[in-house]
Amino acid sequence: MLAPYEIALRDALANRLAIVADHALRDSDPGGHLEKLKSAAAELDNVIAHLPPTCDPQLRHFLRQQSYTKALAFLTAA
Repeated sequence: MLAPYEIALRDALANRLAIVADHALRDSDPGGHLEKLKSAAAELDNVIAHLPPTCDPQLRHFLRQQSYTKALAFLTAA
């Protein structure tokens, strides 16, 4: 079972990755896509900034390297 901070992180990662992958929005409304991406990135940064000291070191490594797909896989495998 995931801790509350892990759930928030998982959701923020999934949201950011989904926006990056939304090529239809990017092609039809580049400005709107960029704004959604900025918002998702800010949300993810906020969640990362509030991770507890007990956060898994491997997960922290993925986040520091901005390996968000790996971080999401790590959380969904837990």
